[in-house]
Amino acid sequence: QVQLVESGGGSVQAGGSLRLSCAASGYTFSPYKMGVWRQAPGKGREAVATITRDGYATYCADSVKGRFTITLDSAKDTLYLLMNGLEPEDTAIYYCAADWRRGVGGCDDGNYDYWGQGTQVTVSS
Repeated sequence: QVQLVESGGGSVQAGGSLRLSCAASGYTFSPYKMGVWRQAPGKGREAVATITRDGYATYCADSVKGRFTITLDSAKDTLYLLMNGLEPEDTAIYYCAADWRRGVGGCDDGNYDYWGQGTQVTVSS
């Protein structure tokens, strides 16, 4: 059974940094792509960034470009999202996702079949 476990969330002041991790397990072949979405209170789910095993990264939210960096340790099937310059608007539950299909992906959450439980990120001003 596929499992995605997020960690690294927490509370920081504006301008601070956090690094989210997402470890995937429970399968024979490693996922082709992984990504991070977030959902702020009262808002819909928003794609943050995705990455393929080929190392192709896509930053889906314009607001995170230049501040967030997504990487993938293929040997460990672990995704990392380094978040610098955090702003109160980044406050949300952050979810990790993974999928095995090639040819589709990007920022469309419909292209990801497996999801983690989420981790809370709170940024205070």
